[in-house]
Amino acid sequence: MNTRTKEAIRYLGYGRHAVDDRTLAMVQEAFRQLDQVADPKIIYRIFELSIQDKNCLKIGKLLIESSNLYRNLNGCDQVILLGATLGIGVDMLMKRYSLTDMAQAVVLQAAAAAMLEEYLDDWQENKALELEEEGKYLRPRFSPGYGDFSIHHQETILRMLDAAKRIGLTMTESCMLTPTKSVTALIGISVTKIPCHRKGCESCDKTDCRFRRD
Repeated sequence: MNTRTKEAIRYLGYGRHAVDDRTLAMVQEAFRQLDQVADPKIIYRIFELSIQDKNCLKIGKLLIESSNLYRNLNGCDQVILLGATLGIGVDMLMKRYSLTDMAQAVVLQAAAAAMLEEYLDDWQENKALELEEEGKYLRPRFSPGYGDFSIHHQETILRMLDAAKRIGLTMTESCMLTPTKSVTALIGISVTKIPCHRKGCESCDKTDCRFRRD
């Protein structure tokens, strides 16, 4: 069983419990269809980071107050702002199944989330290798909506990236991204290497880490 299949099963709530054959077949079918319609794209920019005060950070023209993000980025002097999406084809596929087969629609949601994470993980791993040659290291991804990092910052991030024009990534009035299987995130860049997993706190058992999100 590959990593993205395991992740999709985890998103479905199986945890440590064994998945039944029927559900596993549905997950595999979901990925087969997603591979046909997904059009993953990513856009990013690197900005200078300045600490205005404790829990107050400035990234380009973006001013953020967040104790969780402050801990994550403490010690960094640059930040990657990124937006990524699987594209509108995934939304159309999920909508079609939501009208005809709700069980498969739920599985598709989980599989698409796992596919997006895999895409981001691969991109971040390659970027980390590139920056390590310059003596720089990446922190875990941190998205609006984590902890006390307000989801309302997504609007400014999308604007700073010109995401609508460049990859078709927009936001509704309720701060939901469109296409739905999309994400915005920040990744700190530091000259100090720390033992953090690229996926961040959800994938790490180190509960006493000072960079951990609450």
